[in-house]
Amino acid sequence: MNLKTLLLSSDEKTVRILRRVLGDLEIDVKHCSTADDAIRQITRQRFEGIIVDVTDMEEASNVLRGTKAAPVNKRALAIVLVDSSVGMKGGFEMGAHFVLHKPFAVERAKASFRAVRALMKRERRMQMRVPVQVPISCFGSASYKANTLDLCEGGMAIKFSGRVPKESPLRFSLELPGMNQVLEIQGELAWEGNSEQAGVRFKDATDEQRNLLRQWLSKQLSEPEENDPPVNCQVTELSAGACYLTTNSPFPRGTRVMLSIKTSGGEFRGKGFVLVAHPELGMGVEFLQKTAEQREQAQHLVATLRGLGDGPELQVEPEELEMSPDDRLAMAVASKSEGSRSEDALVDLFRQKFQIPVDAFMEQMRETRQSGESRSLSAKR
Repeated sequence: MNLKTLLLSSDEKTVRILRRVLGDLEIDVKHCSTADDAIRQITRQRFEGIIVDVTDMEEASNVLRGTKAAPVNKRALAIVLVDSSVGMKGGFEMGAHFVLHKPFAVERAKASFRAVRALMKRERRMQMRVPVQVPISCFGSASYKANTLDLCEGGMAIKFSGRVPKESPLRFSLELPGMNQVLEIQGELAWEGNSEQAGVRFKDATDEQRNLLRQWLSKQLSEPEENDPPVNCQVTELSAGACYLTTNSPFPRGTRVMLSIKTSGGEFRGKGFVLVAHPELGMGVEFLQKTAEQREQAQHLVATLRGLGDGPELQVEPEELEMSPDDRLAMAVASKSEGSRSEDALVDLFRQKFQIPVDAFMEQMRETRQSGESRSLSAKR
């Protein structure tokens, strides 16, 4: 089943280019020429992506707010097309996940939309729900009993034997049919239905937990969807906490990614979080190091990259778009406070300067390197 996008644009050339690009990528396009028509469509059917050609800031913002307010499309990717007067910062402030500059040619647009497609596929797969009813135990300050109603890679709907608990997060324990293994996973209550039903969003799942879920869900789906191939990226800046990757298909800020590299000594993997996205140029990724496992992975990955010399290549796969546009803006405000500064200058640059013009960002990254707080891994020309 093809991915579906809604395109709001009154420019014939833009519509023609995007129809060709998205058609080549097997993405269907529903074209709307007015904001009112776009909002009507958003409330009536599901789309994996909403593309807004910004000619009127207020109308574009209204469409993106309408997308977020529509339950069926609240996790759709928001892509805005802007000219220089709006810029990348203006696009992000409207609530976009991706910001692409106009005018663009077919091949440039296709490179950008490859990352869009990969993430749309992951998001759709994350939300594919399988009806299943099994007993589940929940643990917080007290213990609770419940049954699952359905399950997906990102969470589940459950029905408690009593009222929905008022605490979150909770730890959940359940045994999936046909899997001789108990799934122990943490989650937070994402929504509440009647007095007994609630939705759970899984939180800080380990690789083992995610793999167990994916294996079970794949067996339940008649035609499980395959992910797009990883994106090949070149590492040009590296510190203990972050790296900058050059690629013409960067993922948006807020995407959790898996980074991997194969060497004669084996394959090394680590998790990261995109903090900076420069369309058609690259992305800044902070290594996830919340758990002991993640810290160990990051340390091995950094040591391996440093040992490879100039311009090593990583493969990057999107795992999940973790932050909504509102979350990203809140993070941007928080990152500017003194208390948010880390001990890693490259991480601080990614957190605090992600919205500045690309040329200024590259200059500040060069200054960070010269101060000795990060290392250039640019390939020699």
